[in-house]
Formats: sequence, C-alpha cells, structure tokens
Amino acid sequence: MERRQRQRTRTLKSARILLNHHHSVIDCTVRNVSPLGACLNVASAVGIPEQFDVFFEADRSVRACRLVWHKEKQVGVEFADDEPTFLTTSA
Repeated sequence: MERRQRQRTRTLKSARILLNHHHSVIDCTVRNVSPLGACLNVASAVGIPEQFDVFFEADRSVRACRLVWHKEKQVGVEFADDEPTFLTTSA
C-alpha cells in the first residue's frame, strides 16, 4: 500500500548527508524525490541519526530532513522545511 502524499520522481543524483553541524559527511545517491521527501542510497544506514541535513550537489541546495524509514543501504527522508537553502560560491 502506497503511503506517500505525493508521487516521487525517479532520479540518480549525487548528494551528501551532513552531520555534526556539517563537519561530518556521508555520500549518498538520490533515488527518488518529491517536494516532501526523498529516498537515498547509502553504503550503510547504520549510524544515521533521526535528523540531519542533505546537500544536493546538482542545484547546491541543502534540506533539513527527518529519517522516516531505513533498510540496510537505503533511507527514506521527509523534508523538515518547506523550501531548500541554496549555497552560493564566494568570489
């Protein structure tokens, strides 16, 4: 039974889970995404906390996330904020 509120778009994009005030990083791949959440492939779901940020490399955005579910090498997240924060490069 599908429990998602919105349909997700399949994708294969690089991202990073940011931990410890962005001092620690876990590389991941975004498998699908919607305005409300995403599914991330990780090397291991062990040690991923309930709340963290995700940096999406494609558009250089950061989203606060809440862990909804996890499997051995996948996690499902719900975005905690309505809009992403975009990182800019300084000259």
